[in-house]
Amino acid sequence: MSGLTADLRVHRGEHVVEARLDAPAGVSALLGPNGSGKTTLLLALAGLLHAERAVVEVAGRTWAGDGVDLPPARRSVGLVLADPVLFGHLSLLDNVAFGPRSRGMPRRAARARAREELDRVGLGELLRRRPAQVSSGQAQRVALARALATDPDVLLLDEPLSALDSQTRSRTRADLATRLRAYPGVTLMTTHDPLDALTLADRLLFLEEGRVTQTGTPAEVVARPRTAYVASLVGLNLLTGTLVDQEGWAVELLSDGGRPGGRLVLAEAPEGASVGEQVWASVNPAAVALFSQRPQTSARNLWLLQVESVTVTGQRARVHLTGDVDLVAEVTLGAVAALDVQRGRELWAAVKATEIHAYPA
Repeated sequence: MSGLTADLRVHRGEHVVEARLDAPAGVSALLGPNGSGKTTLLLALAGLLHAERAVVEVAGRTWAGDGVDLPPARRSVGLVLADPVLFGHLSLLDNVAFGPRSRGMPRRAARARAREELDRVGLGELLRRRPAQVSSGQAQRVALARALATDPDVLLLDEPLSALDSQTRSRTRADLATRLRAYPGVTLMTTHDPLDALTLADRLLFLEEGRVTQTGTPAEVVARPRTAYVASLVGLNLLTGTLVDQEGWAVELLSDGGRPGGRLVLAEAPEGASVGEQVWASVNPAAVALFSQRPQTSARNLWLLQVESVTVTGQRARVHLTGDVDLVAEVTLGAVAALDVQRGRELWAAVKATEIHAYPA
């Protein structure tokens, strides 16, 4: 089948979501901070929220627009929420059969379809159990099976793994990836977790303050993030400023408030950018070297910055620094101890020009 295209404007409380989407067959992850409108967008696509403006086409069929506004029951949609919302008095088999039964399929055929879907998510041996007799991860797989048992053109997953603990989440993510690879329709999945997005999705869409700010494959987004949120989610520093050529290529940086900031020396001219134009520059936190004293280094970018915060993940720490340039450095826990890293501490930060990736804004 072909994909989904949509142009929506939705008011929900004080928030307005105004977004254009183009999601091909396969899995597209919709990422954004809290309050950005991800769930609102999914509910509007399903027809469960009234849209002030709605143009939605799926596989060449108009769901909304040009005088058409199909009710939810007539939109070929499967919806899975963070809460599986299973019927406690029904077996897993009858929970999954509920979808096709509600669309008019005879009981025996609906049960056969449900059994097939439970087998595909690895729960065929548990079909007689009730929801209270299975784990949270298994319940989420049942919800997925129920959504897919209706053979929808579009599958909408709203934070499907967010309610699971880390161990269950990892197992369920693997099961979900296997099942989604075999689904021929369009999957649109909201998530806050970049690991979910990067491991499950073919395409990423970023929603910030109700607007789509960037789309692309995971590789394209990691190579060229276009907002600070996108960069932080994929683990990169993102700086912006004006390209200059003064005894070598550099970026005159702007601070968050638009004031002049520091300077970023580049190894070469960014492809496709001209002097005086705005450019983005991304820096991997692992490429930021920290020193307690001014170092003798070949790195052409060197600043005295102040530690704002430190976050620890496993055996690595991310040190958030502020000053002429705001940076995050990723170092070992041993380096944190050796440098006496703590809030308010001044450290020298060095970045080699060859470690900076600059591109047109």
